[in-house]
Amino acid sequence: MVTIRLSRGGAKKRPFYHIVVTDSRNRRDGRYIERLGFFDPVAKSARFSLQIDRERINYWLTTGAQPSERVSQLLKQHVKLQAETKDNAAQSA
Repeated sequence: MVTIRLSRGGAKKRPFYHIVVTDSRNRRDGRYIERLGFFDPVAKSARFSLQIDRERINYWLTTGAQPSERVSQLLKQHVKLQAETKDNAAQSA
């Protein structure tokens, strides 16, 4: 089964995660099919802590890939952040 999950990187006590598409049998930080974005839980700005290629995520979801629980939460958070930035841009214009 193909899954969309987090792959850990970064230094000790400074986690950094890539959002990757991989076969569920592979190790957490092992081989992956495609890198779709990143998540930095230590970043001070919410805008720079999460970046996702939404178009590729939608492609993989339509082909049957299953997101992990944490990736599902991050996708919802990303949609919420995009809506907030659109609202802020509309108010400033």
